[in-house]
Amino acid sequence: MDKSILVLDKGTRCTAWNYSGERLVAGLIDGSLAIYDSTDPASSNFTCTHRFKGLEAHNGSIVKVVWAPPEYGDAVACISEDGNLSLWEEVVDDAEGPHWKMCKCFDMNTSQVLDVQFGYGQTSLKLVAAYSDGQVKIHELLDTLELEKWQLQAEFQNVIDLVSKFGNVSCLSASISWNPERIEVRQSSFVLGFNSTTPSLNSAKVWEFDLDHQRWLPVAELSLPEDKGDQVSSVAWAPNIGRPYELIAVATQKGISIWQLGSNPDHDGRLSVHRVALLSGHENEVWEMEWDMSGMTLATTGSDGVVRLWQSNLNGAWHEQAVLAPPS
Repeated sequence: MDKSILVLDKGTRCTAWNYSGERLVAGLIDGSLAIYDSTDPASSNFTCTHRFKGLEAHNGSIVKVVWAPPEYGDAVACISEDGNLSLWEEVVDDAEGPHWKMCKCFDMNTSQVLDVQFGYGQTSLKLVAAYSDGQVKIHELLDTLELEKWQLQAEFQNVIDLVSKFGNVSCLSASISWNPERIEVRQSSFVLGFNSTTPSLNSAKVWEFDLDHQRWLPVAELSLPEDKGDQVSSVAWAPNIGRPYELIAVATQKGISIWQLGSNPDHDGRLSVHRVALLSGHENEVWEMEWDMSGMTLATTGSDGVVRLWQSNLNGAWHEQAVLAPPS
């Protein structure tokens, strides 16, 4: 018999598990954050241990929450409905005990943050944010003990032709996924796609940090020639357990494309791409996609209120493995 392990507060809009799955952060429509902890590992029950709100940081509901990597402590980045991006960390002192405080509120300027993700660099923690004006900003944390001291490493637009610059851009949403692989010889990389009024920004591109020239470069575009302007709703980079290529899922209004990304760049520094599947099943827009730890099963959900699980067989053919729908 199915058993509920956690009942979220009314008004919860977004959630995220931490790396170990022992804590959950939830963002609510009143602009507050709630932290749920496992009270009894044997029974997998969770209870709300902290609830806090930063009035100076957020106006409106919380629409996105992301945990920082565990080696940087218990810290959460969150985006509010007004497009503000802030970073919160749990601190412990003798007077108050464990509590949460805001350690950084990133400058929003005139545009709103649409998506944010943490990623690893060879010497530092990275944070990439996509903005409503089509800009992408990479922030870098050099001192792991001071989460408030971030530096802006790079700023660019999501285009293959780095010479092109687009103004008067309006983006409804963006989706970022870092390469989860943590091999020191590999450079930092992530995939990003927009849902915007500017077709050149939309298609999902893979960005990699060029250590020799100290800059970010687009190394692949995950789109067929006739689909380059399609608006992207979600991207997800699969963990790699020994494949000679990477797997990346990209969702547009045409379905969910599964792409193979090669590992050996050509003379121009570009990586080969090959679409191996186009999955259809969701009635409307796909909101979120998540790979399992092995990178072999993809979970997707969208505006139709259904969760679908996808897998490939031994011949590489993708199929729908299961459909999880709420009781009618």
